[in-house]
Amino acid sequence: MPLVAPSLLASDFLHLDRECKMLDQSEADYFHLDVMDGRFVPNISYGLPVIKQLRKTTKKFFDVHLMIVEPEKYAEAFKDAGADGLTVHYEACAHLHRNIQQIHQLGMRAGVAINPHTTVDLLKDVINDIDLVLLMSVNPGFGGQKFIPHSIEKIKDLKALIQRYNSKALIEVDGGVSTENANEIVRAGADVLVAGSSVFNAPDPADVILRLKNAGK
Repeated sequence: MPLVAPSLLASDFLHLDRECKMLDQSEADYFHLDVMDGRFVPNISYGLPVIKQLRKTTKKFFDVHLMIVEPEKYAEAFKDAGADGLTVHYEACAHLHRNIQQIHQLGMRAGVAINPHTTVDLLKDVINDIDLVLLMSVNPGFGGQKFIPHSIEKIKDLKALIQRYNSKALIEVDGGVSTENANEIVRAGADVLVAGSSVFNAPDPADVILRLKNAGK
């Protein structure tokens, strides 16, 4: 079964304690936390103080996705705030291997995200150094976008790359994931499903999480 990582970006910020309690009691595996700086992406979300408070609500894995420039400046602070895994963007890192080493040295799982226009082959030199590849299936910066259909082929290509190099990296898919397309995404090779709007906008978010958890069967 895939791991499910609901994205708090789509949650009700006025009642984050309630949303976190729901996730903690649900079948969700990760809390997916999207940090945006208004520079790498055209939006600003939340940052360190919010994540530090969220950490008090659960012991589940904090999957922090940094959509920011110069992530190395803040890696230690995110660790201190409660991040278990830190994902940086290939497109934002001039010295990606150094970023990955830093994250591991801080005791976190290291992930690399790639935008829709970035080919998976560019990861071949670091694929054995990372724990996760986050494949963006929308252009990053905003929730509620539609899944880019070509992402299915990218998932398959990424799976082939991982197998070719005998890597243990998980494939995480983020953007437009829903119960309608989750089966196809998982069958293509995804290990982790990030879902925001499809979870938090649903009448019964916990039921959607459970259905995503059973995708691909």
